[in-house]
Amino acid sequence: MSIRISDFQCQFEREPLARPFGFKGAYMSEMWQIIVSLDQLDTSVYGMGLGVQNVLWSDPGFFFKSTEAGGNAAMLATTDRALQLASETSFDTPVDLLDQIFENVYRYAQKITGMPELKKTFALNALVPVDNAAWLLYARSKGISDFGELIPHAYRQVLSEKHKKVMSVPLISYGSPISEVRNIVEQEGFGILKIKLGSPGSQEEMLENDKKRLQAIHENIAELRVPHFSDGKPRYYLDANGRYESKESLLKLLEYARRIGAMDQIMLLEEPFPEELNVSVDDIGVSVVADESAHTVENVRERIDMGYSTMALKPIAKTLSETLKMAAAAHESQVPCFCADLTVNPVLVDWNKNVAARLTALPGVDAGLLETNGHQNYKNWAEMKRHHPCAGAPWMVADQGVFDLDDDFYNFSGGIFMDSGHYSNLLNKKSVG
Repeated sequence: MSIRISDFQCQFEREPLARPFGFKGAYMSEMWQIIVSLDQLDTSVYGMGLGVQNVLWSDPGFFFKSTEAGGNAAMLATTDRALQLASETSFDTPVDLLDQIFENVYRYAQKITGMPELKKTFALNALVPVDNAAWLLYARSKGISDFGELIPHAYRQVLSEKHKKVMSVPLISYGSPISEVRNIVEQEGFGILKIKLGSPGSQEEMLENDKKRLQAIHENIAELRVPHFSDGKPRYYLDANGRYESKESLLKLLEYARRIGAMDQIMLLEEPFPEELNVSVDDIGVSVVADESAHTVENVRERIDMGYSTMALKPIAKTLSETLKMAAAAHESQVPCFCADLTVNPVLVDWNKNVAARLTALPGVDAGLLETNGHQNYKNWAEMKRHHPCAGAPWMVADQGVFDLDDDFYNFSGGIFMDSGHYSNLLNKKSVG
């Protein structure tokens, strides 16, 4: 029986960052946490979904055009429009719902931002809380309380693993002090670091600053040893955020990495070029990752054809519904995937972790892989952890850079089927546990 919506709600909470968060040549100061609910017609069943907005990540052009708060307000208005459209639609699965409303949501976002060329990721980011609420409503209406059972049969082969361990990847932004970077490896035991490159400035300034940044990090941690790899060396996951406007400049960076002895520790290189620059990347000597350039499943196939050999999935930024289709397309081409972050709250970390734990491991890694950086960047992270319905569960915290996923994690699906009391209160809902 199709699901129809009788009512919906939307609320938001502004969470300050511990310090300005720099990437894509700009900085952010806060993240808006979005909470929505969808009530099923003629029942007492509802689903509550969370989302986190990131306008700079989803469309830097609009971020630069507007104020930080104005950009967030536009994305929130897009979420509200998506809720209105969802309430006018019947659907069998959340994937069906997304397929029905996405183009209308995207056109609305283009209109209110005044940007006909607006990236589709902006609309997907706005749709995440709606999609999550739809999945939980769907689960409750069908009596499903296990993430594996929630996944439609067409996608289960793609998410068939049950890793006992998921490696946690912290983020090194422009402003991360070198002493903190060393501590992340030496004291906290993380084995893979996601390093933001694409420094602010002209192309020449960017290249020189990126060289200096990579050298400073490498010189300070190259001699450290971690237990995650056979050679004991920490690995670098470089994220250029589409800032390199030519392959020549990128090759200069990689040649410099080779010269300082860092090349063999570069595990992944994400989004080196602007997405409109159709450049083959199968000959640059490292595994290149597609992230925000892969807005949809069609983009995934395009990037694979261009030589991108790894996909960063973001169910917490592009919706679980679209992510399932992306993962299936990558799986068809035998391209491995992992899950990347959007600086999300602890509840959404476990949405992401449920996917990361079920994906086939990347070559050379005997565990799942999950970038998560909220603990580094939110000012009130300790308080935010208390909002998680399974607050205090051991699988919420990485030990020596690894999330140990015991039977409880899988039995409770990371707590995603349980409502958070804090977020329920913001909507005046009685939480479901």
